[in-house]
Amino acid sequence: MASYQEHALDGASPVELVVALYDGILRFLHTAIAAVERGDVEGRRAAVKRALAIVIHLQARLRMDIGGRPAQVLSEYYASMFALIVQASLAASAERFEEVIGCIRNVRDAWRQVAQDPTAQLPPMQAKGIAAQTGGKPGPRLAPPPAAESEPTRWTA
Repeated sequence: MASYQEHALDGASPVELVVALYDGILRFLHTAIAAVERGDVEGRRAAVKRALAIVIHLQARLRMDIGGRPAQVLSEYYASMFALIVQASLAASAERFEEVIGCIRNVRDAWRQVAQDPTAQLPPMQAKGIAAQTGGKPGPRLAPPPAAESEPTRWTA
């Protein structure tokens, strides 16, 4: 029988899944801080390893051929976060981990806003149609426009 956690994200949008991955990074970085404060080297390493695995996963799923400049910027961001996490771990510094948490939280919050905007995950023409109907502009789009109609689209960050 599957656990609650295994089904917690069933039906989540791709953007909501990205937010959940960012939440995972934050959770493991907080675990690393607690390990630093306890002097638990193995606990810190295990938590850092899990946080880095998520960063690698996010970076590996970028579609440079579809995502263009936004995908490039996210790739550079993930590389920077990877380096900062490793530096914080090598220094066994709770303060450095806190700095990384601040950076991750800022971008996670932006993804969360996108997840809450119903026009942000629609193809551009649909988003423009909704904006025209509501008198507003379409929300921010981190995902690029979908490929040709015959191709499936699964751009993730």
